[in-house]
Amino acid sequence: MRLFLILALLPAFQGFAPAFVPKISSTKLCAEAEYDFDVAIIGCGVGGHGAALHARGQGLKTAVFSGRDVGGTCVNRGCVPSKALLAASGRVRDMRDADHLESLGISVDGEVSYDRQAVADHAKNLANTVKGNLENSLIGLSVDVIEDRGILAGPNKIKADKSGKIYTAKNIILAPGSVPFVPPGVTVDEKTVYTSDGALNLDFVPEWVAIIGSGYIGLEFSDVYTALGSEVTFIEALPMLMPTFDREIAKQAERMLIRPRPIDYRLGVFASEVTPGEPGKKPCTIKMINANTKEHVETIEVDAVMVATGRVPNTKDMGLDSMNIETNRGFVAVDEKMRVKTSADGEIIDNLYCIGDANGVMMLAHAASAQGISAVENICGREHVVNHEAVPAACFTHPEIAMVGLTEEQAVERAEKEGWTLGKSQGNFRANSKALAEGEGAGIAKVLFNKETEKIVGVHIIGIHAADLIQECANAVEQGTTVRELSMMVHTHPTLCEVLDEAFKGAVGMSSH
Repeated sequence: MRLFLILALLPAFQGFAPAFVPKISSTKLCAEAEYDFDVAIIGCGVGGHGAALHARGQGLKTAVFSGRDVGGTCVNRGCVPSKALLAASGRVRDMRDADHLESLGISVDGEVSYDRQAVADHAKNLANTVKGNLENSLIGLSVDVIEDRGILAGPNKIKADKSGKIYTAKNIILAPGSVPFVPPGVTVDEKTVYTSDGALNLDFVPEWVAIIGSGYIGLEFSDVYTALGSEVTFIEALPMLMPTFDREIAKQAERMLIRPRPIDYRLGVFASEVTPGEPGKKPCTIKMINANTKEHVETIEVDAVMVATGRVPNTKDMGLDSMNIETNRGFVAVDEKMRVKTSADGEIIDNLYCIGDANGVMMLAHAASAQGISAVENICGREHVVNHEAVPAACFTHPEIAMVGLTEEQAVERAEKEGWTLGKSQGNFRANSKALAEGEGAGIAKVLFNKETEKIVGVHIIGIHAADLIQECANAVEQGTTVRELSMMVHTHPTLCEVLDEAFKGAVGMSSH
């Protein structure tokens, strides 16, 4: 990923970085005399950071209003620290799996233990390290980092929240990110009833934790908690677990990630009232009602409650009304070039862009970064549109789940609507030599394609290192590579990527075994 390549190389060239920044030339967009900056970005998460780096790479005078939150949710309260918890808890799970170790000829004498605070510190320290690297990369490339929160103050104007100072910019990019959504009736104290923000602190490991919501965040934390010894209860408002996942993959995930673990669930119910408790002294109380009838169905008492019901845009009180911008549940409407519109059906506002979670197009950190780069491309006069169906996503459970493009249900609907035939091919980890060598033969890779054009419309993987395997498929979707072309490409043996080779070959009637 471009972001982490920059971070990896930063220590080597940081002191010399300004020498490599292109000079603003007469052929490039240049701030007119009345503007302080060519580009000003409100928000410094992964999206704002990526936009700032690309803007400087194009020779544009750039400022970022960081609000003292460089790295945003991803680095400080999301992707980065959660992966640290998953990595540490995953080691504990692996070392406690005596049957798996025995199959490899390994035995562990004695109880496998962990230091809760050390695990929590690992996540915190990683977040701080990455945040520091992001800050250094901005400074090294001569981006003006304004630590205040930025508020729109009219066309081409941003007010610094605390100082009140007005800055001007030829182009403004909104990148305020999102915050956890807390449903009505749920009282959050971030101690015993907490969002993902509080969960990352790992203040204690509850014996029994209820997770409200069974999406990406909830599923990942169920992985962490069960590895560390907790029992988990999912509370899901919809009549199915993992409602946003491809249904076949969700069924596989239930078989691999739910049933073998101390996890149960309640489906089709709302947590209508959640009351915090006190660790080790008083339990949390959850009252549940039927999602359809709204009748009370059950009340349970647990040691902790994690609220994983999604996220909402962080656009409140950021001055959108100064530009007559109407939001939909807080989301800012944009066109395909990330240009802000006054409303979903409204007019485009010149020189104003919105990227990342705040526009709701695709709430992923790397999608935000791609949108930020795309916005800068359009600012520079090079028309660019992000193909969101080629943006991969992953859930970092053990094993992982990854996907790109349409689910099978969406693909069936589109094929019927557009009049083409859907093809489907599958590779199996149980037939993959590398997966078997690791003792990780569970899982599948499913490729969905248009039979007429042979182009891929979706890929879904559940299995060891699925998050890394999906990139080959995302690149193929972006470039329009056909399954026939992919079937003739050589994959290293023995590697996990051969599970995809099996699926590609199967799509055109070939055999890989």
